[in-house]
Amino acid sequence: MIHFAGASVSTDDPQYRTILHPFDLTLSEQRVSIIGANGSGKSTLLKLINGLVLPDAGRVQVGGLDTSRHGGRVRQRVGFVFTDPLAQLVMPTGREDVELSLRRQVKSGAERRHRAEAVLDRFGLLHLADQSIYDLSGGERQLLALATVLAVGPTVLVADEPTTLLDLRNEERIRALLRCLDQQVVFTTHNLDFALDSDRTLVIDGGKLVFDGKPRDAVDAYCALSSEGGRAPASPAAGQAFP
Repeated sequence: MIHFAGASVSTDDPQYRTILHPFDLTLSEQRVSIIGANGSGKSTLLKLINGLVLPDAGRVQVGGLDTSRHGGRVRQRVGFVFTDPLAQLVMPTGREDVELSLRRQVKSGAERRHRAEAVLDRFGLLHLADQSIYDLSGGERQLLALATVLAVGPTVLVADEPTTLLDLRNEERIRALLRCLDQQVVFTTHNLDFALDSDRTLVIDGGKLVFDGKPRDAVDAYCALSSEGGRAPASPAAGQAFP
């Protein structure tokens, strides 16, 4: 379970002083999607979940652990997948990247290699294990990034627009994978059809939660907000989160 209590994020930049206004929110659903315009605060909200960003006020807890006080333990529970997989794939090949992610958990080099191959096989990437990550397609890179994160068995996966750089075929591969994971998954997306692959959807606008509810209702609210002169109808949860 993910819990935000009065959490807010600000910056010293006078043009964008408040990135996220204070909010209270509890996320217990298996799949949660977050939609909103570029710069609305979606990615910052995701980064609060694993402590990549710490709140300036309030607190964020994952499984009862405070991200400000127990950052290392939180990051063991929360895996983060970036929009561009090359932002997180740091080794020359997929095999080496997965082995690197397992280094803390598995001390034996031989066992790490065995575990890495099993992970790569699960994601259909074993035949590409020793290819340069730069020779992989966009979809293969994103699958590898997911494999690297999931190899260590996080309980929560947060993904920041994981299908944005992909063609339709690879987008569906990633969506199908996310739908069948045992982990709680929280993701941002600009693809409103993808947003429907969830149990609950949040709409963020100008650093504020303006709608919180069923995916179809949230998408309709976002479309109304995005239309000229439109305004999203407030949901009860959104009203409580941002007074």
